[in-house]
This record gives sequence, structure tokens and C-alpha cells, in this order.
Amino acid sequence: MAGRTIQGGDGDGGVDGIRTFPFPVELSLGGVGMRVGPMGAGRTWHAEASSAPLERVHRIDFHVVMLFDDGPVRHMIDFAEYEASPGDILWIRPGQVHRFSEASGYRGTVLAMQPGFLPRATVEATGLYRYDLPPLLHPDQAQLSALKSALAQLQREYEDTTTLPLSLHTAVLRHSLTAFLLRLAHLAASSAEAARRQSDTTFTLFRDAVEKNFATNHSVSAYADSLGYSRRTLVRAVRAATGETPKGFIDKRVVLEAKRLLAHTDIPIGRVGAAVGFPDAANFSKFFQQHTEMTPAAFRAELR
Repeated sequence: MAGRTIQGGDGDGGVDGIRTFPFPVELSLGGVGMRVGPMGAGRTWHAEASSAPLERVHRIDFHVVMLFDDGPVRHMIDFAEYEASPGDILWIRPGQVHRFSEASGYRGTVLAMQPGFLPRATVEATGLYRYDLPPLLHPDQAQLSALKSALAQLQREYEDTTTLPLSLHTAVLRHSLTAFLLRLAHLAASSAEAARRQSDTTFTLFRDAVEKNFATNHSVSAYADSLGYSRRTLVRAVRAATGETPKGFIDKRVVLEAKRLLAHTDIPIGRVGAAVGFPDAANFSKFFQQHTEMTPAAFRAELR
């Protein structure tokens, strides 16, 4: 799952100090535009690995897909950390900043693919450049079995460099890679849709809770606890639905109710504040003015 945000990064080279590495054609079998094989100690990702270790922040200009057999492993992508467990998949796209944790902890199968290796129609069908899709995927057992089978077939074809001429070998690799990527793209799109539905559900529950309790509860953490979500999950859901923070959403509802009472009743301003959760009139006036640039008295007077 996504973890804490990391500000900045280390590294060397490039305008922003983060090096970008090209696809290592010289390390692939037959010089084709892809590689597939086991992850683990001694795995070389680029020709300059000794001078630029994987634990430093860097970019790659190719796709990397890691299917984990062991874990958990934490991996940073675009300054957010993800924790991958056995059976999970990480999909890193060209240009994304990333960083390995202790490389010896990575176990499973890794696929690297050079941009341009697949035809445009396949690139579009597989959503290779859909940066809006989540990088961490959690296939169910059936999906994982199918993905492992497709990846194993691709690895067999990749390693078989003797039974076909290079042109046919490359063509077979493209077909096998496409079959794997179509499954992977379906999983990524489905995961994004499931996350959206979950976000919608989370926001709906939060909205209903605020409507019921805004007069007595202004605490984001209290709402998160009562709904059974982490504060981070609640922030993501509310921001996705409204573009606002949960605190901003609560405050808007409180201000709206205060405006209604000020405009349509003759209740004293102190009691209006108490009715929306501010027993102290001075605190209510400060809150109201902060959000409307008017005092409660001025707002009421303007409407009379």
C-alpha cells in the first residue's frame, strides 16, 4: 500500500540531480528490446551499476514489471513508498523516479521492456503509458496464476535463442509479451476502478457522518476513527471526490449552517456559534471571519 511521501531525493546527474538510465540493450539476450528473468542478488539493471547503486534515487526510460515471490519489500516510486508482498506486482513506467530498498530482499521475476519494442496499437491496447494507474497491483489467485503462466512462457521464449532466426524470435517475443501485458493492463485498470469505487464509498460515508455530526464534531481524526479508516485513506477519498481536504469539507458545512442561522433567524450570534460547535463566541467569530472575510454581525446586517 502507498506509504509516506518522501520530499526530494538523492542521486547524481541530470538537471535535477537524478540520473536517468536507458534500457540496457547490451545486457539482453540477442540484443532484443526486452529482458525477463529472476530477481535477486547479483541482478544487474544497467551497465553502470557499480557507480550508481539501485538504492539511490534514479529514473529509467523503460518499463519494469516486478512479480514478487517473497516479501514484504518497500519500493519508492515518484516519492511515495509502496510495500509489495508475495504475489504482488510493481509496474514502473518510463520517466518515473524510483529507488530500491535493500536489493537482496527482492525475490521473484522481473520484466524490463524498451519503449518502441511493441507496435503502437499494442501500446495503446495495453495502456503502457497510463500514469494514472496504480503502480502496485494485488492480483487474486486466478489472476496471479494466469500472469505467472504468461510470464513463464515469455521467459521460455526469451531464453530460447537457438530454434528460430532472430527476426522470428523477436516476433514471437512480441506476441508473448503482448499476451502478458494485456492481462496486466486489465488487472491495472480493474484495480483503479475498484479503488475509485472504494473512494466513492468512503466519501459517501464521510459526507453522511459530517451531515449528522458537524454541529458537535469538527475533528478529521474522529471521523476517520468512527468510520474505521486511516486518516490518510479519508484524505485521499475526500480529495478525489471534492478536491478538498476533509477539514475543508467539514468547515464548509459548518459555515453554511452558520450562514443559514444568521440569515434566517434572530438567534443571538453567541447561540449561533454554540449551535455549530463553538461554545465560545469569540472563537466562532474568528472562525467565521476566517472563512468568509466578514464577521457574523456584518454578514447578518448585510442581509437585513
